[in-house]
Amino acid sequence: MTARGGVPETTEVSELGTLERGTRQRGQLRVRLMDIAWTALCTVLALWAVWSVVGATNGTTDWVYSAVAWVLLAVALGLRVVTIRRRARV
Repeated sequence: MTARGGVPETTEVSELGTLERGTRQRGQLRVRLMDIAWTALCTVLALWAVWSVVGATNGTTDWVYSAVAWVLLAVALGLRVVTIRRRARV
């Protein structure tokens, strides 16, 4: 098709498509952002846990910090597994 003046119209289709409410792409975007957030949280907790163990072995920090870090990491990973299982059932 041509627009006014004989210049052809170009329509660009993005990979995401439309991001209006209720569309499949909007749901996929929400899931993807949640995956990124969970990955970031687990990465930060894992780094903190390893760093606190290294600090505890060197004597610069207390073992309590290491225990708290590992417990929080275990809880976050457990919740992540539950979330994935629930999403797979739906």
